Amino acid sequence: MFSELQTEIEARYDIHFDDLSLLEEALTQANYINEHPNYHGRDYQRLEFLGDAIMQQSSAVYLFKRYPDWDEGRLTELRILMVQTRSFAALSRELHLDHYVQLGHGEEISGARNRDSLLEDLWEAFIGALYLDQGQDAVMNLLEQVFFSKIDTGFYDRFVDYKSKLQELLQKNGTVDINYQKISEEQIENNEQIFTVAVQLNGKQLAVGEGKSTKDAEKVAARRAYKDLTMDK
Repeated sequence: MFSELQTEIEARYDIHFDDLSLLEEALTQANYINEHPNYHGRDYQRLEFLGDAIMQQSSAVYLFKRYPDWDEGRLTELRILMVQTRSFAALSRELHLDHYVQLGHGEEISGARNRDSLLEDLWEAFIGALYLDQGQDAVMNLLEQVFFSKIDTGFYDRFVDYKSKLQELLQKNGTVDINYQKISEEQIENNEQIFTVAVQLNGKQLAVGEGKSTKDAEKVAARRAYKDLTMDK
């Protein structure tokens, strides 16, 4: 099974494990071992510990070098946004780690294979295993492909509550009237709809957003308004 994953990640990301037992350890949950008394391998928890530290350090170094003009606050904010549960869970799914993890029967039935908290652990354990097997250069090569490259795509924006951030920004000097108003609702192909919403401050329009629901459109409008207001700060 793990040789199949090895073949897949080697073809997609040019990553090769010399020691497949590390890859197996990274994808084995404790409950699986408890249910298989004759299994002699370890669960992923030690590798998860290592991978967590590696992700924190690698992200900090990358952002420090990429944004030489940013202060500590901005660097920390982006790092926290990147190094978090939903981000790591998405990366686990991208590498298909969820397909290969060895789970206990009860965990399988409860849907753990799709649980973000488990997938976060798997990503960190995988990074820990890769570091031990191939070193930091191999880790950075993978992160360049699947992690750091997402900064410019808006991938991490989906994890930000921009409506709350915008409200906090606009109300820092007192109460103001923040309103989201639907401008239009357009039918497109496949019977889908696109909603357009404007966010207003005391009746003045700040930004407009589009989405497949009014809620999604409001999020886009809030993100655009927040970024416009903080662009030079």
